[in-house]
Amino acid sequence: MASPELAGLYQQVILDHSKLRKGSGLVDGGVAESHQLNPTCGDEITLRLHLVEGSGSGLGSDSGNAGTAGDGTHGSASEPIIERLSWDGQGCSISMASASLLSELAPGLTPTELTERIALFREMMRSRGAGVEDDEPLGDAAVLESVSKYIARVKCAMLAWVAAEDTVQQVTAGRA
Repeated sequence: MASPELAGLYQQVILDHSKLRKGSGLVDGGVAESHQLNPTCGDEITLRLHLVEGSGSGLGSDSGNAGTAGDGTHGSASEPIIERLSWDGQGCSISMASASLLSELAPGLTPTELTERIALFREMMRSRGAGVEDDEPLGDAAVLESVSKYIARVKCAMLAWVAAEDTVQQVTAGRA
């Protein structure tokens, strides 16, 4: 359980991301697009996946996102790299912060690595506050763990991640 000071910091990160909306603004040229709606509260997001050819070394926008692209443990050396996730949406601070945090996490990952992060995020959201054993791969998005205590808000936090998962599935299935 997080200390009150840490919980306050996490809340501030969520509020900052809901206002800054990193990655917000749809950019032309994405290879796949997904529109998701939370009918319970009306939150909605349209997300585009932008890829570049993989070099086998990862392009991480920061050292935390370089991942293991092309190291033989995930995907292949020829798997494309996520250049960015661009998005546009409207909704509560949790859904907008979650989209912002995701768009900060994804660049430099392969689609395979992003799928793994989405699965880990989903596991965290289903934990009802218990968290996951290792949330480091989620980067700053791990601050949303406290949302998992509130079942009605989990869909808000998951909205962008479901859209990202859909775009990766489109690329994998060759529909994009």
